[in-house]
Amino acid sequence: TQALRASPKGFHMPSPSPIITSLLDTDLYKFTMWQAMLHRNPQTQAEYTFVCRNQPAYPLTELLAHINQELDALCALRFSPAELAYIGSLRFMKSDFIDFLRIFQLQRSFIHAWAEGDTLHIVARGPQVHVMGFEIYVLAIVNELYFRRFDANQALAEGRQRLAVKIERLKELGRKASRKHPFELFDFGVRRRYAREWHREVVGAFAQQTPEWFKGTSDVMLAMEQDLVPIGTMAHEYLQSYQAQGVRLRDFQIAALEDWVQEYRGDLGIALTDTVGMDAFLADFDLYFAKLFDGLRHDSGDPVVWGEKALAHYARMRIDAHTKRLVFSDGLNLDKALSLYHHFGDRVQLGFGIGTQLTNDMGQTPLNIVMKVTHANGQSVAKLSDSPGKTLCDDETFLAYLRQVFAVPAPGAGN
Repeated sequence: TQALRASPKGFHMPSPSPIITSLLDTDLYKFTMWQAMLHRNPQTQAEYTFVCRNQPAYPLTELLAHINQELDALCALRFSPAELAYIGSLRFMKSDFIDFLRIFQLQRSFIHAWAEGDTLHIVARGPQVHVMGFEIYVLAIVNELYFRRFDANQALAEGRQRLAVKIERLKELGRKASRKHPFELFDFGVRRRYAREWHREVVGAFAQQTPEWFKGTSDVMLAMEQDLVPIGTMAHEYLQSYQAQGVRLRDFQIAALEDWVQEYRGDLGIALTDTVGMDAFLADFDLYFAKLFDGLRHDSGDPVVWGEKALAHYARMRIDAHTKRLVFSDGLNLDKALSLYHHFGDRVQLGFGIGTQLTNDMGQTPLNIVMKVTHANGQSVAKLSDSPGKTLCDDETFLAYLRQVFAVPAPGAGN
């Protein structure tokens, strides 16, 4: 496609159209969290901050002018009648939320991008139900602009070769003894994809060639286009926001999970466990929640240790783990997913969400970029994940308080 034409290194080839052309081109959990926040905490003010965690090949500030152009185009988009009809067809989406989306438009005045030296800053600030949507679009924009400076022909050739290997590797699963529960693979690669059209190609290839194991995508636009199941429930921002909702800090996870149960009443039953670490989560995930939620999602720390803790927790409560699901989504590639499947597949239902290693495995070093909620209602919010490098909060006082409240040791302090 024209958007993926080869261009000389160091030269930006303008795109014939904006990178984001549909507001559906984002993760499903943006909509599910959005609806819950609109119904439960519509007054919340929030701030989202962009960070690049690794060293790019050239300063991202060189993309600033194009990023601002893309943000202008993004904020001109509206949901089309067909898109609204699709979202409305999902049984857990309520009619008043669809009416809200019908008049919704991202506001350019709520997001700002600027440079300080070689550091790119992007901050979205305003009512949470108006700024929470920016995250995935911004990450997709920065990624695609960044990789346009490299040789696209070479990248696509390498990407297609690696994609073919993955598909053959997955097909091998059908020629070997499987476990009691099926292997189920999902695309979670919107935010760090190489480019939109490559994302579409990857998802289409898996859906057409490995339908026994490829069960859906988090990208709502691609799910709609390719008649796939849209996948997703909640992210850290949903739980973190409850740290600033007026409940006792010790009770923020309980309040967030309870509101989720009341909002969806049995749908979207996979809970995210690592906002303050797995141990602190399980202390709040009592019999009530363990029965109501269908399963848990892993996003940091050792996945085998995490899975064993989850299974032990279900066993202590005399819940049959075969009725529950563990979803793994932390930096997976296909081999890691298959290894976890062989470890757990006879004991519990499983799902594997692969992101970067599906949609940006092109022989080039991917950007490790995030855009996370850092403040809500004028105060810091944070996660204390089981991988310390994922913490994004510059308020050390609040981090220390959060650790104290949930008895989470500081990094390097031991257990």
